[in-house]
Formats: sequence, structure tokens, C-alpha cells
Amino acid sequence: MSVVASSRMVLRVQKFGGTSLADAERVRAVADHVARVHRSGDDVVVVVSAMGKTTDELLRLAYEVSSAPPPRELDMLVSGGERTSMALLCMALADRGVDAVSLTGSQAGIITDTVHTRARIIEVRGDRLRSALEQRRVPVVAGFQGVSVDRDVTTLGRGGSDATAVALAAVLHADVCEIFTDVSGVFSADPDVVPEARRIDRLSYEEMLEIAATGGRVLMLRSVEFARNYRVPLEVRSSFTWEPGTIVTEEDPSMEQAVVTAVTHDTSEAKVTVSGVPDKPGIAARLFRALADEAVNVDMIVQNTSIHGTTDISFTVPKADLSTAVSVCERLRGELGASEVHSDDTVARVSVVGAGMKSHPGVTATMFETLASEGINIDMISTSTIRISCIVREHEVERAVRLLHRAFQLEVPGEHRHPGRTGSLGSSPTIPR
Repeated sequence: MSVVASSRMVLRVQKFGGTSLADAERVRAVADHVARVHRSGDDVVVVVSAMGKTTDELLRLAYEVSSAPPPRELDMLVSGGERTSMALLCMALADRGVDAVSLTGSQAGIITDTVHTRARIIEVRGDRLRSALEQRRVPVVAGFQGVSVDRDVTTLGRGGSDATAVALAAVLHADVCEIFTDVSGVFSADPDVVPEARRIDRLSYEEMLEIAATGGRVLMLRSVEFARNYRVPLEVRSSFTWEPGTIVTEEDPSMEQAVVTAVTHDTSEAKVTVSGVPDKPGIAARLFRALADEAVNVDMIVQNTSIHGTTDISFTVPKADLSTAVSVCERLRGELGASEVHSDDTVARVSVVGAGMKSHPGVTATMFETLASEGINIDMISTSTIRISCIVREHEVERAVRLLHRAFQLEVPGEHRHPGRTGSLGSSPTIPR
């Protein structure tokens, strides 16, 4: 089922990832598709990522010539990958008789803050895009980038092209934002781990947010937040099969929700424990303020019950931030009165997500019983109204995913399993898009 069923002319924002544009043949295939949509009468805005592993190669070169490349120059360097893609796609469209115009992030009016390598969009000025559409031209926009309020080129971090596409869809009031990638949708688990995983037809914004936040990397978390805040309908589709994919939109109150929709996992986190902390007001505030000041993104937090006036505080951070987090904690150890700081980078998170959990008791019990029955120990627990997450040993997380997928009966018959998969809900792409 498509998001847009009407026969009237609609505006589509279509984003194509790096694998969709990996070589000249793939660029031509994307051009064929865009040309067909344009000739059908719909307006199209295209957002592109860098081709294949272009960004990886540029980053490799950067660290070959410099041990610590300045972030501003890194942004200037890697933003070139998307510029190559947009120009080549416009050339291919011209060959098909489609009038297209390539635009960098700054030319498309994407204004960001001044944080290099992970900037945030603060404004989109869509005048140039609207002008192109009025002339029945196809704007092809370089994703993943913008221009800061200081007029420097910035990049948006991993998944940034998704954020570009959704932001443009929001400001242009597009009917749908289609995310074309190497998977045919969002799955109930990573098919590399669970071959029986099924494609999900429809998800609410809230479910997709939880999936994106807990290891499902088909969509960037910030792009889903954009979509929810501005009510932009999303559809995740394959650029290899062009079949309908997973629709992400507002929750339909008339439909009964599945109790559990997906099982996700994430091996990119580490755990830090600050032991022997005095149990008094202000201690946690000082610790997490200091971490925030160093841009460390803290996720799960557990504070043990006070014994003899002291307690332990454990929290998870991205592995990339682990050394910074430990350094901050060690610096504050004396000030906080803590006895020790421990870190552990051999943990992983497994989560179950589903809108139906709000009205169905017993999900927590089933999850814990399933893991306990197979001797999988839980280090930490975090919950929301539609998600339960557990920290387990990294070497046990894939077994935990399979057990939970089976326990919540998310598998489908063999003939409906996803064939010829080239990506997954739980895989982590090497290109920082």
C-alpha cells in the first residue's frame, strides 16, 4: 500500500542512499525511476548521498595526511561526495529529457548551527526549490550537509541525508518522503540474525523512533523526529526492487496494534559505573552536567539502592564517547566523593518495541523469562510505554534477539521470508550518512 493513493499531482521527496548510487549503472537506474515519476505528472525533489564508500575513502585520506584533521576541514572534504552524486544524477536525467538542477545543501537553503561533523538544522529556506518546481524542474539536492550561521560548510552526522530529505519535505509540505535504500522496508529484526524476520507494512512515528534509537538503522533518529514533529509521511523502500515498503505515519487509533512489532539490538554502546557515590542531592546532576558539557550522549541510567550512605551510578554511552566519559568521571571522582570508576565495552542492548504494549500486560515478564530460561543475564533495564531494553553481554545479544523474536511469535512462514537481502533493520552502515 502506498502512502499516496490519490490520482492528483503530488509532491514527492525521494532520498537515495549510497548503495542506491554505488556506480554508474545504479545512477542510471535511479535516473530511470525519477524520470518515470516526473513524467507521471508528480513533482519530485531528490536528495542524494555519496556514491558507495566514497565518504569512507575521503575519511581514510584525511587521516593519512593528518593525525587530527580539523573538523571544519573534514566537513569541507566529505561534503564533496554528495556533490559528485548530485551532478552525475542530473547528467543522467538530462540524458532522459528531464530538466534537473543540482543544488548543494547551502544552495538549497539548509541552515545549521556551527557544530562541525554533527550539525543540526535550524532553518530551511525553500525559495530556490519552490522556484525550480514551478518551472517543472527536478531539484537534486546534496544530502548530509548545509551551511552554518557562520557561513561554513557543515555536515549533519550519520544518517544526515535522511534528515535533509525530511526537512525539505516538511518545509515544502510534501505529500510523502520516500527513503530509497538497499532494503525493502523495516523488518521485525535484523534478517542477518533472524532469517525469519518479516517486513513490517506500517509503523507509527513513535514505534519508528524507538526502533531507530535502539539499533534499527534504516532511518536516522533525527529524521524520524523531524517527520513526527511536522507530520511528514515516510516510506522506506528498496531502490533495487522498487516495491512498496514500510509506511511510517501517525498511529491509527481504529487499528488494533501488535503487542510487539520488532526486536532490535545495538552493539555500539558501552557501560560506565561510578561506584561509592555519596547518596545526597546534586551528585547525579553534577556528573551528568559535566558529561553533557563534553557532548557525551548518555542513554540508559541506573542508580542502585543506597547502602551505608553510598550508591553506584551506571550509565551507557556510545563506544566512541567512552574514553571521554571515563575521563570526565575520573576528573570528578574526588569532587563527587566516589571510590572508583569502571568501564565495560563488551555489552550490548536488546529491545522489544510495540505500540500494543501500552494496553497488554505481561510483555516484561515474557521478555525476562525468555532470557532467563537460556541463562542470559541482564545488567541494566530501561523502559518506555512502548519499549523494553536490556543490557546483556555482547556475545549473547544475537541469541537473545532470536529467542525474543520466537517468544513473541514475530516469525513468518518460510515462503514469506525476505529474499535477496542487501541490508537490514539492525545493521550499521559504514558510511556515516
